[in-house]
Amino acid sequence: MDLGLEGKIVLVSGGSKGIGLACAKLLAVEGARIVICSRSRSNIDAALSVLPGAVGAVDLRSGR
Repeated sequence: MDLGLEGKIVLVSGGSKGIGLACAKLLAVEGARIVICSRSRSNIDAALSVLPGAVGAVDLRSGR
C-alpha cells in the first residue's frame, strides 16, 4: 500500500509498545520518519532499536 508518507514526519503517541509500536513500524515501512512518545524511557529505548525510520522520541513522564 502506498500512503504517500515517504519523507513525512509522523508522531505516534504511545508508540513504544503494543498497538502504537505496531503502527509506528507500519508507517516506517511506508517511508515515514517516526517520532514516538511514551511515559517510559526504557520502552522508548527498546522501541527505537526496532524502528527503522525513527528520528526521535518524547518522554512524557511528569517532573514528580
